[in-house]
Amino acid sequence: MRVVISLLLATASFLSPVAVLAGSADVESTIRDVNVDGMSLVLEDGKTYAVPAEFNFEGLEPGQKVIVFYTEVDGKRVVDDLEVLQ
Repeated sequence: MRVVISLLLATASFLSPVAVLAGSADVESTIRDVNVDGMSLVLEDGKTYAVPAEFNFEGLEPGQKVIVFYTEVDGKRVVDDLEVLQ
């Protein structure tokens, strides 16, 4: 039993860097453009962030400071979560 647990822990520690690469990132910036039809946001950094179909654009407008939590999927930044800063 100890050997099995040791092997599982060793495997988990070996694969943990891979999990970090697949994880999400975040950026704090100001909204430059809100594209409801294109289902995306453009931030001051000039990068476009795609949003999921169920995303609620209510209250978002250019000039607002936000933190965008995103994951890169096939070279596109996809929003996982968004927090409006005051």
